[in-house]
Amino acid sequence: MSESKIGRRRFIQGAGLAAMGAAGVLPVLGQMAGAVPNSGGTEAPTVKAPPFSCDCHQHIYDARFTSGSGGVVPNATVADYRMLQKRLGLMRNIVCTPGPYLFDNSITLDAISQFGENARGVAVVNDKVTDDELKKLNAGGVRGIRFVNPGPKSSTTVEMIEPLSKRVHEFGWHIDISMSAEEIVARQDMLNRLPTPIIFDHFAHIPQPAGPSDPSFDVLRRMLDKGKTYVKLSVTSDTSGKDAIQNSLDVLTPTAQAYLKAAPERMVWGSNWPHPGVKEKPDDAVLFDLVGKWAPNPSVRHRLLVDNAAVLYGFPKKA
Repeated sequence: MSESKIGRRRFIQGAGLAAMGAAGVLPVLGQMAGAVPNSGGTEAPTVKAPPFSCDCHQHIYDARFTSGSGGVVPNATVADYRMLQKRLGLMRNIVCTPGPYLFDNSITLDAISQFGENARGVAVVNDKVTDDELKKLNAGGVRGIRFVNPGPKSSTTVEMIEPLSKRVHEFGWHIDISMSAEEIVARQDMLNRLPTPIIFDHFAHIPQPAGPSDPSFDVLRRMLDKGKTYVKLSVTSDTSGKDAIQNSLDVLTPTAQAYLKAAPERMVWGSNWPHPGVKEKPDDAVLFDLVGKWAPNPSVRHRLLVDNAAVLYGFPKKA
């Protein structure tokens, strides 16, 4: 059976279980079963995660905190995510404040506190944030600020990126950006002026199946060559197509390998759990197994999962 068919089979098998989790009726199963809310499948990945592997992109949603807008994902608390960590064999994680909470990063600070020393955070702020608020975020484990499709319809704008980058530079933070590859090309002059490191979410949204052949990849490659740009190899529906499992196996591998060849020291991996906006949750074990295909060399894989995240997010260096 082909790799893509295996992935699709595991995805379909887990869809019913994931739906039960989303409805809050996930059955209590043994640890070996690996059932996780907002994730299809139950099997562990075949790729073994090295010690101190880091999930560099996940969100926490918690009813104890009031959201500023809709879109809160159920069954996505710290306790729920710990189940995913156990299933995938991960030790470190980066909590990104999700969109519904707007500029209230309390949920992220709370999650970091619960996770402990192996967690860091990425906050969402605007140009009204005070120096005292930034200091509080820094003390709470935040190491970057995120801009998601900045513009008139977003909570942040492109015009905020450069001045905020200058303000957070003194903390040693980075700027986390999720925007289209076309927008990255249009804003490359401004992005190249930023004093902080930059990390682009979700493959920098390079159009597929063009991948490395798309003109935007040349712009990103030049940014990578300057030494301050990172990319998250995290799979979303828009980076891989509607069928996140099959298409990511077949389509994303050339792009992932091109990124890893260009700058293996500045690629990180992220799960994007609990997959906000996706009704049929993917099998996270299948998604994690992609790293074995993207980075078959164990030393490159160790960089992707451990070393690069330690540098970017300020974790202690481990073997």
